[in-house]
Amino acid sequence: MFQDFKLVGDRPVAIQVKEYVKRLIIKGALQADQRLPSTREMSGLLKVSRNTVIAAYEGLEDDGFTYAIPGKGSYVTAMVGHLAADNGGADGSIVWQIDWEARMNEYAVSAVELDRMKQGIRANKGTISFTSIAPDEQLFDLGDVKRAFMDRMAIEGQVLLNYGYAKGYKPLIDYLMRYMENKGVDLSGKDMLITSGFTEGFDIMLSALRPSARRGAAICENPTHHTAIKNLKLHGFEITGIPMESDGIDVEQLEAVLQKQTNGFDLAYLTPSYHNPTGIVMSPAKRSAVMKLMMRYQIPVIEDGFNEELRYSGAHVAPLIATAGQGNGVIYIGSFSKVLFPGLRVGWVLGDMALIDNLESIKRARTIHTSTIDQSILYQYLLNGNFDKYVKKARMEYKRKYELTKACCEAHLPLAHLSGDGGLHLFLTFPSGVDTRQLLEACTEQGVIFTPGDKFFIQEGTGTNTLRLGFSRVTDANIERGIQIIGKQVRRFLKA
Repeated sequence: MFQDFKLVGDRPVAIQVKEYVKRLIIKGALQADQRLPSTREMSGLLKVSRNTVIAAYEGLEDDGFTYAIPGKGSYVTAMVGHLAADNGGADGSIVWQIDWEARMNEYAVSAVELDRMKQGIRANKGTISFTSIAPDEQLFDLGDVKRAFMDRMAIEGQVLLNYGYAKGYKPLIDYLMRYMENKGVDLSGKDMLITSGFTEGFDIMLSALRPSARRGAAICENPTHHTAIKNLKLHGFEITGIPMESDGIDVEQLEAVLQKQTNGFDLAYLTPSYHNPTGIVMSPAKRSAVMKLMMRYQIPVIEDGFNEELRYSGAHVAPLIATAGQGNGVIYIGSFSKVLFPGLRVGWVLGDMALIDNLESIKRARTIHTSTIDQSILYQYLLNGNFDKYVKKARMEYKRKYELTKACCEAHLPLAHLSGDGGLHLFLTFPSGVDTRQLLEACTEQGVIFTPGDKFFIQEGTGTNTLRLGFSRVTDANIERGIQIIGKQVRRFLKA
């Protein structure tokens, strides 16, 4: 015994000794009321200092794993020994096992089936990957982030380490309310809930709007954000997709569908700016037309403020919630995840006061609150004036990569139709003879991967000739080389 102890990493040695002995006790290798080696003996056995063992033994006693008898030494606590024995297994007794797969409900099974990340492409080292649309971490201004953390901790560190509020960190809410007001939003009768990113905000909204007595009905652009599709399906919504045109959703098709739907829709999910995956920005005229239709048919709109800050050309286009004025039919879900730091899981839901009041209660019941530390760091970072400086730098770099990627696609993929007015990706549509799943297999063998576009379409089997190219985290050389490889494989497919 004690021959398998090994020091690892930079952790304090006393803690490693304590945890090592604790594991022996839990496993039953050290029995109840068994005397531990003296501190001097254990020091020799483990080849550590005696003071280290003394500290470890004190820690074991504090944690309730041992007790000390003055003049005799340290002994294993009886209760812990019994627990180890009662759990069975080591001595041949029956081990309690549950078949968890058999107990999973429909929601859990569907979540696994729809989990594209878990089923995603496994890239080998050195692979050129166009799958990510996360920001480039090389652009993160760590000095400003550290300063924001230290500034906020110096002001109210003890408060931030305690429980926060379900609705969110008030200084951040106040800042983001002004931020949205600067986008042209009329804040009359509106309030805000802070969430752990877009996905939680969307999930909470669906929980609130899902009908109790029937399946929900949702309308959205087609293609659309695959995370939205996943969550709509998990909440039992039937999804109707409306095709996209070069300037946004097909309004005529939208109106035709609304006229035919006798029972109406429970919600519309729309991404009017730098749509995922197409990158299209809905024109002002279409925004106005869509809002009139939503108002006429009384369909609440969930607006996804995806990538709004990454505009590379053209004038600013106001979000749908701004065009609603004092109306309360639009719920805006925002996040800085694609612009700033996705590791800070902070998003927000802006909507009618009565709605936010209900969402706050759902949030409290589920997660109590979003990390106050995350919220406060983001708030101080914004307050310090770093956001505009960072976005200017990021926009310049991403615009340069966007133009490079676009030029490479035009050169090596001339038959592909490109869409994308900004953001961190381009969307490509090929002639019908190109199946991008098969194309992906061929490209993977050549060390290049991308996201097949069919995952963004509502109906399975559609969009099979499309793909999304994320360029934000790819080097210039790899952008050129990767697209050249994709082009070569596309030409081979078209000749076949």
